[in-house]
Formats: sequence, C-alpha cells, structure tokens
Amino acid sequence: MIGVKQARSAWRGCTNDPERRQPGGDGRALSLPLPGAVHTLAKTTHGLQRILLILPNLVDIRAAAQRIGPFIHRTPVLTCTALDELTGAQLFFKCENFQKGGAFKTRGATNAVFSLTEAEASRGVATHSSGNHAAALAMAAKWRGIPAHVVMPRTAPQVKRNAAAASGANIIECEPTLEAREAVLAKVLKETGAIFVPPYNDARVIAGQGTAMLELLEQVPGLDAIVTPVGGGGLLSGTAIAAKALKPGMKVLGAEPAAADDAFRSLQAGRILPSENPQTIADGLRTSLGELTFAIIRQQADGILTIDEQGIVQAMRLLWERVKIVVEPSGSVPLAAVLAHRQSFTKLRVGIILSGGNVDLRKLPWM
Repeated sequence: MIGVKQARSAWRGCTNDPERRQPGGDGRALSLPLPGAVHTLAKTTHGLQRILLILPNLVDIRAAAQRIGPFIHRTPVLTCTALDELTGAQLFFKCENFQKGGAFKTRGATNAVFSLTEAEASRGVATHSSGNHAAALAMAAKWRGIPAHVVMPRTAPQVKRNAAAASGANIIECEPTLEAREAVLAKVLKETGAIFVPPYNDARVIAGQGTAMLELLEQVPGLDAIVTPVGGGGLLSGTAIAAKALKPGMKVLGAEPAAADDAFRSLQAGRILPSENPQTIADGLRTSLGELTFAIIRQQADGILTIDEQGIVQAMRLLWERVKIVVEPSGSVPLAAVLAHRQSFTKLRVGIILSGGNVDLRKLPWM
C-alpha cells in the first residue's frame, strides 16, 4: 500500500526562528526552520535531543557526480517488451547491478571517501553493512589508498563478504541486529581512529546515490514515476532529491518487503519505527531508516509500496529470464512493487533502479 505524506505543505507559514518551533516529543521530523534543513529528535550519547539536520540538495548531487565520475560506471538503461506488456507500463531499468562492485552503493561510498580531507583520510574509514556498502567502501578506500574496516552481520551473504575482502577490507563479524552493529563499530572506531562512513544516513552518501537518478533523467527524458528499493533510505533519498528538483511532478516511490516494512510504518506513524531482526530474502533491505533519510523521504517521496516474499522471488526470476540479467533479491523489489500494484502504473513511463546484482549462485530462491 502507498503511504502518502503531507510534509511538503509544512513550508507554508514556517518561521525562520528555530526557537519558535517546538519539538513534537515523539521523534517526528519538525517544520523546516530554513531552506535545506529540518529539526528532528534523535538519540545521542546524551539521550534524546533535538538536532538540526542539513539536507543535501541538487548542487551536492551534481558535485558528487563530478567527484566520482573518474571511478564509477555510467550504467545503462534496459527495456523489456515482455515486462511492459505484463505490467501495462513502459519500464526503464537503470542497471546498477552493472556498477563497479555490483551495486549502487559504490556511488555513495566513493563520494564520501573522496570528500574527506587528507588528514581525515589518513586515519582510514570504517562502517557497518550487510554487504554492498561494505564492498563499496572497501573499493573506494583502495582507490584512495587508505584502510577500510567493515562490521558485517554473521548472516551476510558469503558473496558480499568475499567482495569486501577482495578489496582488502578488515572484516569484523557481529550479530544481525542494528544494536550489535553499532556496538561493534563503536569499538572499532575507538581502537583504530578511523572515520565512520555510514551506509545511508549521511549527506555525502545520499548525494552520491542521487547521481544514479541524475543519469537516468539524462538517459530517459519524460519519466512519470521512479521506483527504488528502500532499506536505510539512502538511494530513495538521493533519488527523491534529484527527481523533485529536476521534474517536480514525477512520482517518487520506495519499495520494501512486507517483512521489513519499517519505512512504510514510520511514514504512517510520523516517526522512525525500526525493524527488529526482519526475516526477508532481500538482505540488503533489512536495515531501518535513519534520522536524515527519514526526514528527506517524509518531505520529498510520494509513498512506500510493500511486497510479500513470493512477489520478490517472482520479480527476480522474471528479470533473470526475460531481461537476461543477474539481479539480487533487494534489486528486484521495485519490479515486484510495480507488478503487485500495476493499476497505479498503467500507461506510465516508469523508471526502476535495479540496485544490485550480488547473488550467491548456490542459493537461488527457485532452486
């Protein structure tokens, strides 16, 4: 189902005096005190505090495109007549499964790493990730010649662990919960002095992810809608910023497993409701929104679609069999959403970001 937000209207009559905007007390993103910023309540080392988040914008995304251009692929856009007929829409697949490292995550990680000062970079970088961001950060760190430390849940697919290790990452295992990831990462940061590069809740990462949409709009003019997967929300946030800045009337939708529907529930509630150890085949979407991604999605996206596990597997198999490309479960979720909600896309030109293609070929879901 689509969770539509009303946050854009909050601009009307909004004061520029932050002290006159009172927190809601329940974690909701508050009225914007100035263009490009938002107040929210966030858990800090001093407890729940009101903080001001500076949101990335189109200028940041264009700067990121220039910064990462020498390192990444400008990925192609594919079409498939069979899937157009099946959905009743014109689908345009932005193939980030062809990206270096096999996923869109290389964009955000590369922008973050090459945004560091020399002094910061010399300390190395660290993160927590279920796989694709870990591999992306390791690759970007290798390009800059600095060490990378990645905390990965023990349930992370072996193919993704191997990808991070291949770029020289120091891999530290943890339990598959956000609390465990953060606790182990805190220990790594203290021991190494490395700079934390978040997998999604970071303006530099979000700007990098937004470059995929920037490319897609250049490659396919006249899109009516765009659908991306949503886990931590970095890709959807960057996509929404680029899309709404360049084509305000475009529908921007996120898609997530019904078994990991924290984004849908959070937008309905008006505050972040994290998932607790969700069980879904889409391992890259088991994370929950952060304060920054929640604020952007609440303000700029048009809704979230949820899909059951069977629908995800069906969409993945269709992409393999009809488009003849390797796409991982997480990357198949947007197509699954269009198939499940096809009445909302009839006769529309729809962009779909295939977020990644890192699959363990020994564990295909239809085998």
